[in-house]
Order: sequence, then C-alpha cells, then structure tokens
Amino acid sequence: MNPYSNAAHAANIPQEGNPRETEAWALTEAARRMASASRGEPEGMREALRLNWKLWTIFQADLIGKVEAGETTETVVNMLSLCQFVDFHTVAALTEPDPAKMEVLVNINRNIASGLRDSLAREAREAATAAGTAEQAAVPAAAPAGAYAPAPGAAHTPISATA
Repeated sequence: MNPYSNAAHAANIPQEGNPRETEAWALTEAARRMASASRGEPEGMREALRLNWKLWTIFQADLIGKVEAGETTETVVNMLSLCQFVDFHTVAALTEPDPAKMEVLVNINRNIASGLRDSLAREAREAATAAGTAEQAAVPAAAPAGAYAPAPGAAHTPISATA
C-alpha cells in the first residue's frame, strides 16, 4: 500500500460545521473503499459493504427522525426509499459478494455525494452573488481609470464552487 495514501485521504476530511459536506465526504469514502475492495477477496468486500451499510443506517435514522417531526418533503421520502433499496441490495451483496453488486452501491454513493456537493456549490454562488450585490451598493459609483475590479462576488466564491 502507498504510504502517502492515508495522508492524502486525511487531507480531504471535511472540517466540522457543515453536515452536507461531511455526508458527501463519507459517501465518497465509502464508495472508494467498496470500489477498492471489489477487486479483492470476499471478506474485504463484506467489510466495505458493512461500513457502507452503517453509513446508510445513520442516514435512515436521521430521515426517520425528520418524518416523525413532521417533515415529509419529497426529498425525505425519496431518500428513505433509497435507504430501503440500499438495505436490500447490501444484504444480497453480503450474502454473495460480487463486484457487480458493489458497483451499484458505489454509483449510488457517488451520485448522492455529487448532488450534495453541487447543492453546496450552488449555495456558495448564490451567497457570493448576494454579497456582490451588497458590495456594489456600498462601492462609490466610479473607480479610477485602469483600476482592477473583480467581478461582483468573485472574491468570495470558494474554489470548490468553481469546479
């Protein structure tokens, strides 16, 4: 194993304070582990599947809490259905570990993580746009000729929002 791979993965661990970013990272990490394990022995596949199952059980518990609190949005209902699919598919994959079965779960994780990251980037762009509008109102009408002026909100757009 590459001695630097653990350091590279640790560098990508999200900072506290943003649950969606943490969820996206966890889904991506579980997908990475399943993809890697799918090229190995059945017991390694089972270990990666169990880790992913635990993650989805956490999501399911959180979603059930939201339903019990009266939040039954379409997203919550759809995610609960996806949790149920992941449960059934994981049991099947644990019974007979197979790279093709794992690939389905890897793709689900990657797609959900991508959606979470996209929503974070969209929110960052919207916040930057709103901040740029507020900054424009506070800036004097004319800037000196030839002066550099970044696009409104450009200074506040996170790097991840540009990818």
